[in-house]
Amino acid sequence: MIVVTGATGNVGRELVRLLAAAGEQVTAVSRQPAPLPEGVRHSQADLAEPASLRSALEGARALFLLVAGEDPQAILDQAEAAGVRRVVLLSSQGAGTRPQTYRHPAAFEEAVRRSGLDWTILRPGGFDSNAYAWAETIRSQRAAAAPFGDVGLPTIDPADIAEVAAVVLRQAGHAGHTYELTGPAPVTPRERAEAIGAALGAPVRFDEQTREEARAQMLQFMPEPVVDGTLSILGEPTAAEQKVSPDVERLLGRAPRAFADWAARNVAAFR
Repeated sequence: MIVVTGATGNVGRELVRLLAAAGEQVTAVSRQPAPLPEGVRHSQADLAEPASLRSALEGARALFLLVAGEDPQAILDQAEAAGVRRVVLLSSQGAGTRPQTYRHPAAFEEAVRRSGLDWTILRPGGFDSNAYAWAETIRSQRAAAAPFGDVGLPTIDPADIAEVAAVVLRQAGHAGHTYELTGPAPVTPRERAEAIGAALGAPVRFDEQTREEARAQMLQFMPEPVVDGTLSILGEPTAAEQKVSPDVERLLGRAPRAFADWAARNVAAFR
C-alpha cells in the first residue's frame, strides 16, 4: 500500500488517481474528505499532529510526504514504526538554492536523509498552478498582475510532478536521489498571462506590479521570510533557478508539459 499525504492538493490529487489507475492500493490522507477514485481509502489526518497518521500508515510500504507540520522526525518515526520502507518527499527548489530562507523544506530533507528509510527527494520549482491566483481578476477584468513581468522561470505542471512521484514510488532504483523538477523552458509572467488569454480566446491584460505592491499582497497569506525569498527568486533568480532540469524527461521518457498545455487543460477556472 502507498500512503499519499496532501491527497486533495494539486499534486496529491493527480498522484492518487495515477496510482489507483495503475492498480496500487492507496490511502489518501487529507484534513478533510474529498471525492476519490473507486477503491482508494481515505484517512483524515494532519501532518501537524504526527500521531494522527498512525492508522493511515498501517500496512503501508511507501509514503509520499509533503513539507507540512513542524516535526518531520515525529512523522518519520510514525512511518518507520508502521513498517514503511520508502519515503518520497515533495520538497522545494529553494531548499537547495536558498536553504537559509527555505529552512522548513531544508529541515524535512535533512530528517528524511537521516532516517532509516529508502528516500527520494523531489525539488520542483514554481508550479504552473500558481496562476490560479489570477483566476478572479481574469474572470472579472481579463487582467493579471504580477511583479517582474519579463523575468522567466521554468515553472512546472503539477501533473508532471505527480507522474514523477508515481514512477519513483513504484519503481526501484531511486533511493538516495534528489531530483530537480522544472518545466521545458523559462516562461515570464507576461507570457503566462498571454497563454491563458490564448486558451480563453480573449486577450488578458498584464499589469506589472512593483516589488512593494507584490510584497504587501503576499504578506496577507505568507510569512515574511518566505515572501522575501520568493520575491528574490521571482526578481533575481540564480542561474540554478532558471536552469531547465533534465530530470522530468529522464524519468518519464518525454519532455515536461509547457505552461500553455496547463492553461488549456485548466481554462475553465478563468472563464
